[in-house]
Parts: sequence; structure tokens; C-alpha cells
Amino acid sequence: MEKLEILQNYWWLLIAVLGGVLVFLLFVQGGQSMLCSRLSEGRRQVMVNSLGRKWEFTYTTLVVFGGAFFASFPLFYSTSFGGAYWLWMLILLSFVLQAVSYEFRRKQGNVYGRKVYDFFLMFNGLFGCVLLGVAVGTFFFGGAFTVGKTNILDVAAPVISQWAPSHGLEAIACWQNLLLGFAVFFLARTLAAMYFINNITGDEGLTSRMRRSTLANGIIFALLFVGFTVVLLTTPGYKNVYGIFEKEPYIYLNNLLEMWWLAVIFLLGVVAVLYAVFRTAFDNKWRAGIWWGGIGVVAVVVVLFCIAGYNNTAYLPSTIDAQSSLCLANSSSSEFTLTVMSWVSILVPFVLAYIFYVWRSMNAGGISEAELKKDTHQY
Repeated sequence: MEKLEILQNYWWLLIAVLGGVLVFLLFVQGGQSMLCSRLSEGRRQVMVNSLGRKWEFTYTTLVVFGGAFFASFPLFYSTSFGGAYWLWMLILLSFVLQAVSYEFRRKQGNVYGRKVYDFFLMFNGLFGCVLLGVAVGTFFFGGAFTVGKTNILDVAAPVISQWAPSHGLEAIACWQNLLLGFAVFFLARTLAAMYFINNITGDEGLTSRMRRSTLANGIIFALLFVGFTVVLLTTPGYKNVYGIFEKEPYIYLNNLLEMWWLAVIFLLGVVAVLYAVFRTAFDNKWRAGIWWGGIGVVAVVVVLFCIAGYNNTAYLPSTIDAQSSLCLANSSSSEFTLTVMSWVSILVPFVLAYIFYVWRSMNAGGISEAELKKDTHQY
């Protein structure tokens, strides 16, 4: 294996890990979607502040995820982010509304009222999760684009990638992508319920409610995820064979079988998530479901990214021109750029350690209505 190929695989693994962490952190969006329930003002305020102490982690991870793609696989960045911009602009809009809501929800002089910002939070909770799932779905089910690298020589229109006139709306209309999108949504709600159980103290009524919510949302997620897995493993894809993309039936199933260790990790991740769901639902003293579920989610998402990109698989197939599909080999940065960034990536463990320290500090003792009344800073 050449050095460039090693670097490409390394950076795809980093992106996979970031993707896994991002999906885990979507419990913030899942919790926001629960604000539409009938809640007392005290409970609503505790839930919002419980999420408010973590929302920046999700936002930052999303930005880092996009930045890593831009630096390591710029052709994907220009093709997907620049071509399917209706999809990505809707995602961006939902996250901007989230940031604005946490900033201004309880500001003095708020002329819109809290209900408007609560609606914005619920909007991000639903559409943020579903649309991110749709965007990841394009890694498997493709997009309507073409790539012509010689277009860079066209002075009048030096555009390498061109998307269909729908510019990403067709991805939202794809039922396979929506299947994954709603699976992500109900997963986020399941994780959110487990997070509230872990983080909010002194309200057994809310805890009992969240245990029921964990079971209900967990079952819906499991059904949707099983459906997505069946569809994925029976879907054909494209493999880069000496620079030519050839269609291969059951390509993702074949990848799992050839890279059997990924199949083991996938199964262990699924078991961890199911264990977290059912023990949280039926063990009234257990509060650690968010950690078991989170580890399982990260493991499963990393495997999905790996079977999408490794083994010369096209991680962004083109639905209108197979030879325009993107794989690790034809879309990465230069060897020099990837090498320099690899040295910078050594800092990642320190960043993760800092995040863990900050999380632990903010989570110490949990949060309750009584504690919140003493806090001068509220969301």
C-alpha cells in the first residue's frame, strides 16, 4: 500500500470517527424535538438548560466534520456542499436557528417571546436530524451530479462539478435517504431520553416519562434501522477498478464480509445500543444508558462510513454518470497536504480530552429545578 493510499484511509477513518461522534451528539437535537410535549414551565426550562450546556459540542463537531472533508477530500466538498446546496443550506439554517435560540431565548427585551425560540429549537430537532441523515444517505444511494476535471481550464465557467437543477432536493425526495434520516431522528430522541435520565435529578416523574420515551423511540428506531440495513446490504454500488467504476451487486454486504472485523464491530455496536435501550426502560435505578448507547452509536456509524469508502468503493456514487462517482483515490488532497494535516491531527486526542473534562465539569451533580433557580445564567 502506497503512502498516499495510507493517508487517504487514515483521513477517512478520522472523518468516520467525527461522523460517529456527531451522530451521538445529536441527542441535543433529539431533546429539542421533545419540547413539543405538554410540559410544565419548570420542566421545560430544566430540559432546555440541560441541552443548552451541550449544544455547542454538536455545533462544533459539525463544523469540524465539514472542515475535515474540505481539507482531506476537497472534491467531495465542492461537489456535495457546492452542488446540493438546497440540502446543505436547509441543514445550515436549522443549526443557525438553534444557535440564535439558545443565545436570545431568555434575553431581556426578547420581543418574540420564548415560544418562538422553542419552535426554532424543535425545528432544528426535527429537520437537523432528518436532513443530516439524508446527506449521509447520499454516500450510499448517490447524487445527481457530474464531474469533469478538465472544466477547470474553461475560463468562462471553471466549474469541476455540476449538480442537477434540483441541487439536492432530489436527495430529500429519495425514500432510501429519508429512511435513514428518520432512523437518525428517532435515534436522537432515544439518546436524548437517556441523556435526560442521566443529567436531570430530583424529578422522578420526568425520569419515568423518559424511560417510557426511551422504549417507544428505541423500538421505532430499531425498526427503521433494520429496514435501512436490509436496503443498504441489498443495494448495488460502484467500485473503482483501475480508474473505471464498475457496478457491483451487494457491494456493502461484500465489504462487510471481506472486512469481517467491521462486521464484528457493527454487531457489537448494535448490541450496545439495544442493551442501553432495554435496560434503561426496565431498570429504574440505571442511569448510564447514554454512555452505552453512545459508544454503540459511534461504533455503528464508523463501520457504515468504512464500508462506504474503503475497498475502492465509491463513497458518493453519481446517479446520472457512474464515471463521475467519487472514491478516496480520485477525490483526496495531495500527499503533501494529507501528510501535513496528519501531523496536526496528533492534537485530536488532546482536544477530545479537553471536551471530556469540560463535559464532566458541567455534568457534575446533574441539573435540577432547584439548582437552576440559583443559576444566574440560563438559556
